[in-house]
Amino acid sequence: MLDLVVTNGTVVTPAGVGSWDIGIRGETIVAVASPGTLPVEGARVLDAAGKLVVPGGVEPHAHLAHPILSHPDEPGLTLGPEDDTRGMAHGGTTTHIDFCYVRPGGDIPGAIEQRCARWKASSHVDYSFHVTLAGALPLRVFEQIPEAIQAGFPSLKVFTTNILPPHPKRQGNRLDFGRIQLAMEQAARHGGIVAVHAEDEDLVQFNYERFRAEGRMEGTNLHLVHNKLSELLSFRRTIALARATGAAVYFVHTSAREGVDAVAEARATGLPIYAETLHQYACFNAEYYKTPRGFCSHTYPSLKLPEDQEALWAGLLRDGVSTLATDEYPTPLAVKLRGSTIEDVTGGNVGAEARMGIAYTEGVVKRGMSLPRFADITATNAARIFGLYPKKGLIAPGSDADLVFIDPTVRKTLTRADFHVADYSPWEGWTVSGWPVTTILRGKVIADHGTLLGRLGDGCFVPRKIDPAVLRRPDC
Repeated sequence: MLDLVVTNGTVVTPAGVGSWDIGIRGETIVAVASPGTLPVEGARVLDAAGKLVVPGGVEPHAHLAHPILSHPDEPGLTLGPEDDTRGMAHGGTTTHIDFCYVRPGGDIPGAIEQRCARWKASSHVDYSFHVTLAGALPLRVFEQIPEAIQAGFPSLKVFTTNILPPHPKRQGNRLDFGRIQLAMEQAARHGGIVAVHAEDEDLVQFNYERFRAEGRMEGTNLHLVHNKLSELLSFRRTIALARATGAAVYFVHTSAREGVDAVAEARATGLPIYAETLHQYACFNAEYYKTPRGFCSHTYPSLKLPEDQEALWAGLLRDGVSTLATDEYPTPLAVKLRGSTIEDVTGGNVGAEARMGIAYTEGVVKRGMSLPRFADITATNAARIFGLYPKKGLIAPGSDADLVFIDPTVRKTLTRADFHVADYSPWEGWTVSGWPVTTILRGKVIADHGTLLGRLGDGCFVPRKIDPAVLRRPDC
């Protein structure tokens, strides 16, 4: 007997796009069948007529309940999972991966335990964590990596830059390349992947110094501080280290053509190198900084130029850019706009709720992206790369019943009322064609046409294990 049957939708599956019914028992998809062939007696039937049915979104890059680094004299935290995952539920994201930071004085097991405790019974959607190695960590910490991978945390995050200038009240994020090499060796040996925030520390810090000396402190210069050359140097240096160690690498928030090109060249030689970009990089450029609320779309590294947007879309449409993420870093508008200089603009934004809808409008409707590719960049590839697949990221028997209905007939200009997190969205005023209207998490409808039906605690921790194929070659 089935508990839920989804009928009459246009369903996006690994086998293609078609008119299928989906049978769900408990939390799991048990059948994808021809219309009218599934038994519906005793089951709840959801009519998806006129809707696209796609895999629940996988957001691979979120920073919730995270220290705000841009104003160290006024410490604070980004919004927690209680708030931000409400927006994810409305926007079609059913799984997100956040971060647990390991800093000098701490260790990996303690960081994982603390983060898991913070999320328990506090998320509307499923979740996991990347292990972030930050600062001059003692070598014994790297000996804990195999155990973390075995425990279901196979992705390590490292920074090649501190991002912001030194401040006595601000902890640095940068990991030196010797320690990055050690992390890569452990990941390669034990089935992990290394996610890299790749900017050149020397260039970024020199640019801060130079622009300060020249009096060019306006935040509209952020793209000249966190510049394209920095991405070129850091991506290529990181790829050289990955080649030497045999590690798989995932570049977070690729922002420039130089990064896209470096990844494409590495993949062409068979290296397991993956690129993520963000929907704000694909849709905004550095000119937007000059508008009244232009910093609403800023994150680190900066927005770049129109030529970079073109390269990012080319990678998203075809190959080379595997995932579309957000670098979710949610704050109220007053915090987001508190800074105005190259040294104090707050990065990140509340973008996760809009991610699926923006990707559909900008990718499928405006640029002719295929529906299978849309599913790839919003769900399937992130699930594969980070070890959630096939539990997450696809519509197939045996997978979690994580589904999103997208209504392609929606035509509207987004307003504040369309969003459910914080007091602003950087996407206010954006015109969309198509929008998520129903979200199902493991067989439960958690959001429907603007009404939240789920509750805190619906989201569960998901342990992960990466398919060895993803770690051997560019698999997606």
